[in-house]
Amino acid sequence: GVMKVLDHTQALEELARACGAEAEWIVELVAVGVLAPQGRETPDWRFRAADLTCARRVARLQRDFGASMEAAAVMIDLLHQIDQLHARLKRAGLDVD
Repeated sequence: GVMKVLDHTQALEELARACGAEAEWIVELVAVGVLAPQGRETPDWRFRAADLTCARRVARLQRDFGASMEAAAVMIDLLHQIDQLHARLKRAGLDVD
């Protein structure tokens, strides 16, 4: 279950299952640079809880907007940059909503 994901890393099949996707789809996410697993070979790949969140975001973008893998990768990158900017503004004492 999801609780297990939080305290350790998970393998390719587990991540795919958690996203309701095929393992090949996860491999594509790694290929376009959306996910960066630990481990050199595919069987050794381990993903963190943050990767699950990210993969689910991509799945939602593809489902809701029919985004291609490449388009979704760009959107995820932009969303990540926005999150970082918000965090930086918050640290600087400027709240944004």
